[in-house]
Amino acid sequence: MNLKAIIIDDEKRAQNLLKAMLSDYCSNVAILDCCGDLPTGIEAIKKHKPDIVFLDIEMPEHSGLEILNFLDSDEIPFDIVFVTAYSEFAVDAFKLSAADYLLKPINADNLVKAVTRITKRKEKTGNKQVISALKNNLEDNSVKKIAITVGQGVKLIDLVDLVYMKADRSYTDVVLKNEQQFIVSKNLGQFEEALEPCSNFIRINKSHIINLDFISEINKSEGGYITLNNKHEIAISLEKRDLIMKLIEQKIYKV
Repeated sequence: MNLKAIIIDDEKRAQNLLKAMLSDYCSNVAILDCCGDLPTGIEAIKKHKPDIVFLDIEMPEHSGLEILNFLDSDEIPFDIVFVTAYSEFAVDAFKLSAADYLLKPINADNLVKAVTRITKRKEKTGNKQVISALKNNLEDNSVKKIAITVGQGVKLIDLVDLVYMKADRSYTDVVLKNEQQFIVSKNLGQFEEALEPCSNFIRINKSHIINLDFISEINKSEGGYITLNNKHEIAISLEKRDLIMKLIEQKIYKV
């Protein structure tokens, strides 16, 4: 199946590199236009009606994440593949139901996998799934996944599987319910900002963000601490105790 594509990136070198990689590795993708900013890209989208838009996030004037502000939902029968150097934007990317998320410098295998997934889905469902997903996200801006950099790739994690995150200097330990752990080269504050729309995640002290759904016990003595399902105990900081206890009690005990 042949696909039409547009590249939107403010760096000419990045445009040319992606265009060359698509030519070398994804022969079914035809690049119809390369644009240096979002408004110009929107014009190209309306003109060419592409199947895929490869979209940078960090651009002057307008972020790529603002794309839905420029289009009506019936003007979006295409898949979005975000291409950026900043993995912390992945949460926002998947709020928009992006088909995929590629980190710069782009890995050829990841590019091929992204294009292959889109091609297979379009062969089965056409553009109906894209439009439906984007319409749903316009109405429901909930975040369901987070992406973290692992080696040369990006691992997508369902937030329902994320138990807690622990600060380790400029790194963060990410712990999942299946006991898997990942060390991510982002500080805890960046995770806190990215997860702000998710009411399940609370920064309980200077070093921890927890998922309220994994709390098994609350102890208010000696400043207070919580026990998670995996028996891990985490103290609640004094300055946040009242707020956190209120949120936890509303979440756990409200009937």
